[in-house]
Amino acid sequence: MMEKQKINSEEIKKFQEKIESAKKEISKVLVGQENLVNRLLQALFVKGNILLEGVPGIAKTTSILALSKVADLHFKRIQFTPDLLPSDIIGNEIFNMEDKSFSVKKGPVFTNLLLADEINRAPAKVQSALLEAMQERQVTIGQKTYKLPKVFLTLATQNPIEQEGTYPLPEAQVDRFFFKVDMTYPSIDEERKVLENIEKQDFEKIEKVFDEDEILKIQKVVADVYADDVIIKYITEIVDASRNPEKYHLEDLKKWILFGASPRGSINLLKAAKINALFEGRDYVNADDVKAVVHDILRHRIIPSFEAEADGITSDKIIDEILNTVQTP
Repeated sequence: MMEKQKINSEEIKKFQEKIESAKKEISKVLVGQENLVNRLLQALFVKGNILLEGVPGIAKTTSILALSKVADLHFKRIQFTPDLLPSDIIGNEIFNMEDKSFSVKKGPVFTNLLLADEINRAPAKVQSALLEAMQERQVTIGQKTYKLPKVFLTLATQNPIEQEGTYPLPEAQVDRFFFKVDMTYPSIDEERKVLENIEKQDFEKIEKVFDEDEILKIQKVVADVYADDVIIKYITEIVDASRNPEKYHLEDLKKWILFGASPRGSINLLKAAKINALFEGRDYVNADDVKAVVHDILRHRIIPSFEAEADGITSDKIIDEILNTVQTP
């Protein structure tokens, strides 16, 4: 078994400085939305994907476009509609009449940052076209499999208001998203600042902070962040409480939970806590790191029951109850 490398404190300090620089550059075009900016950067460094839920017009496209400038990455956007086809995402084989052969035309998924806008407006067969790309970082066209770029992130958005003409994402696909981020309206002060800066918004002013090699290097460093056994135990108990609440004297939660978090939830909670520790300038995970990311990691993996929906109980409230009961190390 390979030993983990000790992370140099100077490396962590330098990384922190770059993160702050990246946030400063993004703030040139994006006001507020600090949680989303954090999650975009964190997902980038742990090879994760993000499901973003929010009403239209709150700068979802602006945020990922700003990230592409900061990290010097290629960006493409797909508007999901009911008539979209899987080939519109991954590409297809085209027959050449002249030499009687097939050639491959790669789709927009072959990029670094992919915005899947209003993903729930396309049917399941189109949504599933992203599954292989998101999990295996590859796509299959015809008889051949093609690798995606080493740095790849999908930001999928969905509108929580409109239900007509939408297709709910299957749980198997939702589980493949590392984070699920709920975006809300800006505060009145933030909205005032948006209006003041609307004429000054210029993506060309954003300076590059990271390059692809640095991102790949940081992705390896994340694995070396230390997580003590007590933190591992804390994470597993949080996830187990979502499946077996009665074991933790949370009998009231049982009627509110249809399905608890998957093992992927435990894995991703640990990864997210590690990158959060790096963001805070540490080479080890503490309980606060777990608490800082747990809602965005588990809110889409804990499925509330019909009774919970009737009682107005959300997965976030269920997570709050679990955190209040499971002993913090």
